[in-house]
Amino acid sequence: MAHDIGALVGPDGWTTWDALTVRVDRKTVARWVDSGHLQRLHPGVYALPSAARNWRSRLEAAVHATGGVVSHRSALALWGLAPPGGPVHLTVELSRSARGSTGIALHRTRELGDTIRRVDGLPVSCVERAVVDSWGRPAGLTRADLRAAAIGAVRRRLCYPRALGQEVARRPCLRSRASLVQLVGLLADGCQSELEIWGCLNVLRAPGMPTFVQQRRIVLGPEVFALDAAYDEVKLAVEMDGAAWHGSPEQRERDIRRDALLATIGWQTLRFGYRRLTSSPDGCRREIRAAYEARRSLIGLEGVR
Repeated sequence: MAHDIGALVGPDGWTTWDALTVRVDRKTVARWVDSGHLQRLHPGVYALPSAARNWRSRLEAAVHATGGVVSHRSALALWGLAPPGGPVHLTVELSRSARGSTGIALHRTRELGDTIRRVDGLPVSCVERAVVDSWGRPAGLTRADLRAAAIGAVRRRLCYPRALGQEVARRPCLRSRASLVQLVGLLADGCQSELEIWGCLNVLRAPGMPTFVQQRRIVLGPEVFALDAAYDEVKLAVEMDGAAWHGSPEQRERDIRRDALLATIGWQTLRFGYRRLTSSPDGCRREIRAAYEARRSLIGLEGVR
């Protein structure tokens, strides 16, 4: 009797040995594996070849096979903060064996329960833990990838800088910990992109520069604006425009409208694009200081400290 293997396996593309052998005999299952119609992903877990090549299917099968929680790089991928790749990373309780099977990297921890969230029905490490776990064990991700994941997590409000800081505080021996501590501090200050971080460190916080406030909220009628950097006493705003976000004609029109609206309540806006900011930080600093001093004079603050 011919069997429809796809129908037996089901829509997920993978199933268990027990579920299969309820409907067909063991020799038939073994024959399908030998012929390549089925692949053994993990002990007791089998998949169609197409599902075995699919990252999401492999992830689901690995969770079922181990009872683990998606973590590290795999968790970042599930949260949409990094591309999938390499083995599936799962974390289990410390009492469990850390021996994985092909395609699974198992990690053990004493503290698992309070960090578990759910994404599309799968148990996954909370975002702050996934970021910090991956920072210590990148699993093929670059440092730039990991920084982007941390920045994206905060910008998308998947977690807050305070939660990231608390997770880092629990890891005194974390690899490259100092650089992550600095990044979390900058995110806590209000930086929301690598460009803002670079501009903050190399332009706005340079010696001799006036004190500013990051992500200053301005309410103007029904609209709320957040200024990258604001010098409140002189109503001077500095915006750092990344090409990916501010390069489209539509966004440029929105920027022009926003600057015009802010001008109606006395704010002057200086805008610096990526190329100008990174290639001529000295020139950017001079322009900001000149505008700042000119507005102090205009407002009547000259000589007041």
